[in-house]
Amino acid sequence: MPPAAEAVCAEDETVRDEPGGEERRRFAVLRAPAAAALLTAVLLCLATRLSRTYPFGPVTRNVVDLGQQYLPYHAYWRALLLGETHGDAFLNWNSGFGANFLGDIGTYLSSPFDLLVVFFPADRVELALYVVTAAKITAAAAAMALLLLRLRPGPWPVAALLGTAYALSGWTLNYGATVPMWLDGLVAFPLLCLVGEWARTGRRPVLGPLVVALAWIANFYTAYMATLGAAVVLAVRLLTAEETAGARQRLAGALRAARSVLIGIGLAAPLVVVVFLATKVADPTPETTFAPAPWTDVLARFLPATASVASPALFIGTPALALALTLPFNRAVAPRVRAGWTAAILLVTLSLQWEPTHLLWHAGASPNGIPYRQTFVLCGLLLIGAWFSAARGVPRPAALLAGTALLGALAWAARGSVDIDRWTFPAFGAAALLALVAALLALGARRKSTARVLPVLAVVLLVAAQAGEAAVTGKRIEEQQRAKVSWSPRVGPWHATAAAEVARADAWPRHRTDPGEVPGGNDVLLVGGQGADYYSSLTADVTSRTLASLGFGHYAKGRHPVTLDNPVADALFSIGTRLRSKPTEPVRQDAAPRATVTVTTTPAPPLVTVRPPGRPATHPGDSAFARQERLLGADVYELPAPRRTGRTLTAGCPAGSQVWFWAPEYKGTAALAGERPVSFDGKPPSVRAPMQALGTVPDSGAVRIDLGPEGKARLPREPVGCLVRARLDSAVRQLTATGATRVRATGHTVTAELPPGSEGVAVLAAPRISGWRCAAGEADARPAHAYQGLVAVPLDGRASTVTCSFRPPGIRLGGAVGAAALLALAATGFLHRRGARR
Repeated sequence: MPPAAEAVCAEDETVRDEPGGEERRRFAVLRAPAAAALLTAVLLCLATRLSRTYPFGPVTRNVVDLGQQYLPYHAYWRALLLGETHGDAFLNWNSGFGANFLGDIGTYLSSPFDLLVVFFPADRVELALYVVTAAKITAAAAAMALLLLRLRPGPWPVAALLGTAYALSGWTLNYGATVPMWLDGLVAFPLLCLVGEWARTGRRPVLGPLVVALAWIANFYTAYMATLGAAVVLAVRLLTAEETAGARQRLAGALRAARSVLIGIGLAAPLVVVVFLATKVADPTPETTFAPAPWTDVLARFLPATASVASPALFIGTPALALALTLPFNRAVAPRVRAGWTAAILLVTLSLQWEPTHLLWHAGASPNGIPYRQTFVLCGLLLIGAWFSAARGVPRPAALLAGTALLGALAWAARGSVDIDRWTFPAFGAAALLALVAALLALGARRKSTARVLPVLAVVLLVAAQAGEAAVTGKRIEEQQRAKVSWSPRVGPWHATAAAEVARADAWPRHRTDPGEVPGGNDVLLVGGQGADYYSSLTADVTSRTLASLGFGHYAKGRHPVTLDNPVADALFSIGTRLRSKPTEPVRQDAAPRATVTVTTTPAPPLVTVRPPGRPATHPGDSAFARQERLLGADVYELPAPRRTGRTLTAGCPAGSQVWFWAPEYKGTAALAGERPVSFDGKPPSVRAPMQALGTVPDSGAVRIDLGPEGKARLPREPVGCLVRARLDSAVRQLTATGATRVRATGHTVTAELPPGSEGVAVLAAPRISGWRCAAGEADARPAHAYQGLVAVPLDGRASTVTCSFRPPGIRLGGAVGAAALLALAATGFLHRRGARR
C-alpha cells in the first residue's frame, strides 16, 4: 500500500482510540464526498464555460426536451409552489385545456432538488434549472464517494476522484444533463447500494426504506433501474464479503433488503400509482423494436468526447477505466472478489445488448429515443470495480501492464466507430499519459517510503488527467448536441412580452387566453394562459385524439399537441383572447429572441355550454371541419368537393368566406391564388400539421389552391373548408345565450350556474380525461360523460348548477398502499428496537 493510503488507514485507526475519535472518523469519511462534490461542480461549470453555453456563455443549452419540456415544467412548478397558477397539484388548467398535473409532478418534478426553483425569480428559470441539474450531479458524486468508502476502506482522494468520474460519466454528459429527471436515478444508485449494505449487515432498518421511498418518489423510472443495479451489487457483496460467509447470513441479508425495497416502494405508492395509471391512458407511441448497437460503437463510447443516442454512453474517464481493467489481474484483491465483480460487470455489459434483458432494464417496454437509459448502472459498477482494485494502493506492475494492454486493445478496436470525434484520441492519449506517470510515481513511492511528495504528485496528476478529460468531453458533447439535434432559444424578451400581455388580458374562468406560438414549446407553462400546448409523456390519449380530430397539430407522435389559430376552435374551447407573435429578428442559438406581440379579443361562449337534446343537422363526414361542426352544433363551413388537377385544387365557395386547408399528413406549401404560400410540415406519425387559413374567397367564388408538396402529396378526402363568419357569429351568440351565466373555477373544480330549465347536455370545454367526476344540482358526483371527447353532464331541466371536479386516478389506491407501508415501517422499527434492547 502506498504511503498516502497507509497514512489514511493509520489515521482512521488512531482517531477511533482517541477521545472524540468517532466524530473525527466520521468527519474524515466525509472528506471524500465533499471533495467529490466540489471537484464535480467545478468541472461541470468548466465544461459549460468551454462550450460557451448558458449560464457561462451566450449559447442556449435548451436542446430537444430540455427546452420543450423540462424548462417549461420547472417554470410552472415555481409558479405553482408560489401560488401563482389557476390550477393545483391535481389539475393543470394551463396545458392541453386541462391536464392531470399530479401525474406530471411524479414524472418530472417530484425530486427534492426541484424545490430549489422557488429561490430564483421568474425570469431566471433557466439558471434555476441549471442549478438543479448541477446539484443533482454533485450529489451523485458525493453519494458514490461515500459508497466506495463504505464498501472498503481506502485513500479518500481516490474515492473522491472515482465519485467525480461516476457523476461526470458519458451517461450524465450525453443524456442526464439534458434530461434532469433521470439524474435522480444517478443519485439513487449509490444510495440504494448503501441500503443494500445496511440490510446485509442488519443496520438502519427504518432509514433504508425511507431512502428507497425518496428515490422512487424523486423519479421512479430511473429508480427502478437503480434498484436492479443495487440488487446486482448486493448479490456480489453477499457472495464475496467475509461478513456474510454463511448461507443463513446471506439469506437473512437478502430478505432484509427485500423488506426495505418493498416498504420503500409502498411509501412512494401515492405518487407512483398515479403515474402508472396515467401511463395506461396516455397517448401510445409506436412500438419500438430493440436493435443492439455495433460492438465497435459500444467500445468507442468508453472513450472521451463521443456522443450518440444509439449506443450506450460508457465514458468514465481513461484513468478510472484503466483501474477497472486491472481488477481481474490484481492479485492484491481476493480471488472471489475479483471473480465476483468481474463477472457482474461483464454480465451487465452483455445485458445491454440482449433484447430480453434490455426489456427487463426498461420495465418491459423498449423506449423511444434513447435505448440505453440504464447505462449509468454499468458506469457505477465499473467504478466500484476500479475502487476495489485501487483501495489497497496502486496495482502492481503486472496488473497495470495487463490493464493497460486491455485499454489499448479497446481503443484500437473502436477506431472505426462513427462516434469517434476529432477530440477523442488526443484527449484519450493525454489522459492515459498522465495516468501512467501518476502510476509510476506511486510505484516509486512504494519503494521509497521517505518520498512523501510522490504520492501527492501522483494524486495531482491523476486528478488532472480525469478532470481534463471530463471537461473536454462535456464541452464536445454540448457542441455536438447543438449541431445535430433540435434546440429551443433562451428565455428572453419574447417570452417576457408575451407573459405580460397574457397577465393583462387574463379573464379566467370567464374565458380562456391562448398565448399562441412562443419559441420553445409548452408555451403556456412559460408565459401563462390556458391554451392547447402540452408536451408530456402522460398526454392523455383522449386529449391527443380529440384535438387531432378537430384540426389541431401535434409533435412527438401525439404527445405534444399545439395551438390552433382557428375561430371555430376558439369558440369550442372558450378562447376569448388570443396572442399572435412575430419575431423581429432571426431566432439564433446565441441570443434570446425578441418579437412583437398583438392581442385580439373576440366574443366567446362560456367555459360551460348547453347542447339541446338531439343534434342539429350538420355536414356528415369525418373531416376536421365536420367534427368541429358536430361539436359546435351548427353548420359554419361550406365543404366543397375540390377537383384536383396535378398540383392544383379548384372548388367553389361563398364570396368573402375564409378558405381553410386541412391536410395533417401533408408536407409542403399550399397557396390560394393571389396569396402567399402557407407551409405545412406533416411527417406521420411524429408530426401532424394543423389546419391553416389560406385567405379569403374572391367575389367570383372561385377557389384555386396551388400545392408545392415535398414528395407525394397525402391529402384527406375533404381538405378544404370555407368558413362563413356570419354563421359562426350566430352559433357563438346561441351558445352564449343558453350557456352558463356564471362560472367559478378553484384548483381542480369547476362550478357553473345555468339558465333555469336547461335540458340536454352541459359541456365543459375540457377533454374528458380519466378522473373527471360531475354532478348536476344536488345529485351525487359520478364519472363524467363525454360529448365529442369533452366533459359532459346530462341535464333533465331541474338542475340550475353543474359541478365537475378532477381527481387523479389511483390516488386512493396509492394512499391505501402508502398507509399500509407506513404501518409496516413502524412495526419494523419497533421490532428492531426491541431486539436491540434484548
